[in-house]
Amino acid sequence: MNIFSRSLRRQLTTTCLVALPWAASALAAGAANGPAQSMAQVSAVAVQSLRQHYLAPGSRVVVGADPFNLRMRLAACPTALQATVPQQPAPTSMVTVQVRCAQPGGWIVRIPLRLQLFRHVLVTVRPLQRGDGIRPGDVRAEERDVTRLGYGYIDSLDQVAGRTLARPLVSGSVLTPAAMGGRRMVQAGDHVQLVAQIGDIEVRATGIALGGGDNGARLRVKNDSSGRVIDALVTAPGVVRALP
Repeated sequence: MNIFSRSLRRQLTTTCLVALPWAASALAAGAANGPAQSMAQVSAVAVQSLRQHYLAPGSRVVVGADPFNLRMRLAACPTALQATVPQQPAPTSMVTVQVRCAQPGGWIVRIPLRLQLFRHVLVTVRPLQRGDGIRPGDVRAEERDVTRLGYGYIDSLDQVAGRTLARPLVSGSVLTPAAMGGRRMVQAGDHVQLVAQIGDIEVRATGIALGGGDNGARLRVKNDSSGRVIDALVTAPGVVRALP
């Protein structure tokens, strides 16, 4: 691989030529012995391929290419150029697309492109505390470049249903999977099993949770039988222990 650059930054923004074992002579002779391939066309094929790869309903794709800095022209390709976009677990801001002239004596070039992928993600509209659940009024959808969101993002309230925050968030924070803890063991309105300890005797009853929380959270529960509201501690999913 020949990379025509003198610094790491230029390596990231300069087109890379890769000659196949059977293609070196075609690259060297492209300018002298025949018409040269339009590099604008090569770039356009790479850009369009990357745009189509990430284009989806609700997404806005912006792709940019840097000027070419090639010391060797390519032989004109008589067949349609083929582009390959690398498979990545998450979109990144720099993507190298491979463009190939698939014929005997052909060539391969790798075109570095800048990618911006805008999607609507959930952003907090007020400060939230650790242990808070996410309600519709706590967030709003904003368009963000997700290639810049290295910790991921959440775009639907369905993804956080029943879950609480693992850490506090300031207003304007992008909601991420890492910010969310496990699902609440008890949610407000749940029918729960109420356990009370009286000496050596354990008494169980049913009640309705008036609040929600994870293991160790304090909440109030209304006893189904007596109608009394008591303080309790969450000990397991759907189970609370009455506090003295």
